[in-house]
Amino acid sequence: MCAHCGREFSPRREHARFCSPACRVAWHRVRIGDPVVGPVALEWSVPGMSSAIRAVALVDGSDRAAAFDAIGDAVWAVTIVDAGLVRYHPGAYDGLLAAEAPTGRQVIEQVLGGMRFVRNRIAGDAAVADLVEPAAGDPVARGVVLDWKWKPVAQPAVTSRASRTRAWETARYQAYQAGLAGHSVAETFARAEAFLLQAAASEALITDAVVPTAPPVAVALRKRRMRR
Repeated sequence: MCAHCGREFSPRREHARFCSPACRVAWHRVRIGDPVVGPVALEWSVPGMSSAIRAVALVDGSDRAAAFDAIGDAVWAVTIVDAGLVRYHPGAYDGLLAAEAPTGRQVIEQVLGGMRFVRNRIAGDAAVADLVEPAAGDPVARGVVLDWKWKPVAQPAVTSRASRTRAWETARYQAYQAGLAGHSVAETFARAEAFLLQAAASEALITDAVVPTAPPVAVALRKRRMRR
């Protein structure tokens, strides 16, 4: 049964929950929000992003469907905040990027571009399970969703006839391959969240009390490294 419209359908994948791409997009918009709703939406979408990423850290990897859902929710939440900042606060966004060292700036741009690629893929005919795989070898790590990694993927066919859109699609794919593929869920969400929280705070979209000294995923990642 489709998680959005309730219609019975025959899933083509083990963890498919929607009967169509339209239902997948509509479900995420109801649950996470829509990026084109005005600058005020950032006041709730920024804390919502951190909550969605925290949910990835808390979900049990033995429940694959729940884990993939949590990752998909977090990707949508990140890209909503990213789109809102780019659209309504480009000065703060670009200024923060410019303040980074060239290598750091490139990594942030690749991670955020890769997240946009994932969002567009799961809004279409791909599933999160096509893009993320549990950690290999260690049974414990397979249950820790933060340790799961983004898969390298073949470049999808470019669907647009407009040269500018084709260039964007290609750039997002390249960003995914460079910034996400082979990297852990924890590492990529931590980088995205840290940058976006800092950009939002610089525009007073959220108060200092709301901005953690380290994002939830970064804290979890640091604690896990200390235990090893």
